[in-house]
Amino acid sequence: MIAIASDVTLNDSIDDSTAVHPTPVRPVIVRPAIVYLARHATPDWNRKDIRYDVAPGPDLIPQGEQEAEKLGEFLRSAGVTRILASPLVRTRRTAEIAAEVAGIPVVIEEAVREYSREENDDIVFARCLPALETAAALASQEGPVAIVTHGGPIRVMLERFGVDADLLWHYRRQFDHQNPLPPAAAWELVRQENGQPWRMRLAFAPTSFVEHPSVIQYV
Repeated sequence: MIAIASDVTLNDSIDDSTAVHPTPVRPVIVRPAIVYLARHATPDWNRKDIRYDVAPGPDLIPQGEQEAEKLGEFLRSAGVTRILASPLVRTRRTAEIAAEVAGIPVVIEEAVREYSREENDDIVFARCLPALETAAALASQEGPVAIVTHGGPIRVMLERFGVDADLLWHYRRQFDHQNPLPPAAAWELVRQENGQPWRMRLAFAPTSFVEHPSVIQYV
């Protein structure tokens, strides 16, 4: 039996101002992970006194700066929330210019640096994959993320994620150094949930290109 104090009646209002109420739990919004793999803008390819595959590498030429601005406009329209960038000068400058246009921050990411002559595809993929997964995790929580890197690492990641070989060669035949995209262009990678395959397409280029008949590849 529960005893009720004599000075409290069942009709009295109970003051619950000091009661402990559970804190409402805000639902965690998980979005599809959208990551843009963007190549640096056009650098000074005429430099013969410096290696292209290790830092610092050549800087952008004026044409490249204009391309980087166009990339920034695209990233802004795509709702990109941040950029991860290779530490080489051409990628860092591309990211800085694009980020200024888009109004977003840049974080330097050593793992997405250029494919060096001492490496192979396995090594490049192994160092790039954790950075991509970090970008995907951020994208699923905050919105799309861009990685400004180089043509070699982008090719390796596209191949390892299973992009159609015919699709890839369709683009590599068009662009400089057989890269899968021109300077300051971006591939879009979309994954609905962690562990699912990526859907990939060449989403943007500052100059015109011939699109593949199958615009979006499901892999």
